[in-house]
Amino acid sequence: MEIIDLIPQREPIVMVDKFVDITNGISETQLTIKNDNIFVENDCFTEFGLIEHIAQSAAARVGYICRNENKPISIGYIGAISNMEIVFLPKINDMLETKIEILQEVFNITLIKAESFTDGRLAASCQMKIFLNS
Repeated sequence: MEIIDLIPQREPIVMVDKFVDITNGISETQLTIKNDNIFVENDCFTEFGLIEHIAQSAAARVGYICRNENKPISIGYIGAISNMEIVFLPKINDMLETKIEILQEVFNITLIKAESFTDGRLAASCQMKIFLNS
């Protein structure tokens, strides 16, 4: 399944290359940082790029589940970001591997925990509250 089948974003704002899988409730996505990425400055993927990548990773998870259940894909909106920690900014050609775990779901509000890694090193982590328009 192509990533654009799972998320509402289109180029040049697509910040996920691949939805890997969901295992034990944790989903994983990947993004290779390219030099023409709109969030690259001074050969590094910016903080804003990391946040957008995490949000799209969460959206890809929802899209994957909806597709597998033959349901329309819900659109999500970031309600809040908390506990944001950026350890380092990935560089051009680095691959981000991001894990999304659902911490809590109440009605159409989902709280996720996200961790983004490059070469096994934690680059960024946060919690995000997402409102789903179902």
